[in-house]
Amino acid sequence: MKRTNLDALSAHYRTADYRELYTKVIALIDSRKIKPVKASGKNGKSPALYREYWIIEEKQDISEYIYELNYEIVPSISTDYYRAHIDQYIQDRQWVLLLNDYIKNNDFMTRMSENERSFDIWHREKFLKQEQGKKILKRCGLETAFFNYYRTTEPIAYYTATRQTPQNLLVLENKDTFYSMRKCLMHGGNMHTICGTPIGTLIYGAGKGIIAAFSDLDTSGEPYMLAPENRILYFGDLDYEGIRIYEKFAEKFAAAYGAQYDIRLFQCAYERMLTKADRIGIEDLPRTKEGQNRNIGSLFLGWFSQLQQTRIKAILEQDRYIPQEILNIQDMV
Repeated sequence: MKRTNLDALSAHYRTADYRELYTKVIALIDSRKIKPVKASGKNGKSPALYREYWIIEEKQDISEYIYELNYEIVPSISTDYYRAHIDQYIQDRQWVLLLNDYIKNNDFMTRMSENERSFDIWHREKFLKQEQGKKILKRCGLETAFFNYYRTTEPIAYYTATRQTPQNLLVLENKDTFYSMRKCLMHGGNMHTICGTPIGTLIYGAGKGIIAAFSDLDTSGEPYMLAPENRILYFGDLDYEGIRIYEKFAEKFAAAYGAQYDIRLFQCAYERMLTKADRIGIEDLPRTKEGQNRNIGSLFLGWFSQLQQTRIKAILEQDRYIPQEILNIQDMV
């Protein structure tokens, strides 16, 4: 209950005359809208009034909401939480009822993007992404999978030399290398090879962006790219960050599309990088960027011979790295 005093009551009811204020206060007490705080003491006037009062809040009739939760909400929506927290239901009710109506009239067979589904249900395209939307789904006992939507990422940039399968798809970390290798494929006639390896498609990964983009390859790419017999090759900077991108990419892609996909390093390009770096000398290679996470696994190094692993570790341990750009178009034929 809220607490008030005579001055506040006088101001609220605009009663400057004490007799009029007394009559109003007594009427409020009789109608059980306020009750005196006896510990506050009386004001010493005649007739006397207590100095402070409790405001008695009217109890809200919640029978309508109980009935609604028990009999009008579809079985897909759990009402356990809201039946135990009616006040929260009253706050969330407009959103719950929009969801309820949508489930009644839609079968979710048509898959659509997250923002499209969100707008279709709540007329707010970002509702599913917002904290309020997430909380309401949790209170309704619904997982996001129920809504049959997909998340959209930045579209991947790629160049297709051929759509025939099986083929090698080469994922590249940096755009300079992407453009140079695209030139190789465009001017290579029917050979479609880079470093002597047949390549059907080049994909620009944009660094870490490739991890998110490939998780939605079925929507951001073309059907031929997901043919299980394809081989996916990765080529990035030879530094801690580039190694971690490959290892995370291989892990996430296998989780999204199944372990049957063959995800390898574009080993011949890395070998050419090492050969060229040997000619330059470790001390003349660029220094590793500060702040890189150096916690790499064994997957990347496992593709190389012991001698090559030793050379790679020597470069990394001396805080040096080899950028993809060490190879130019002349090194790719």
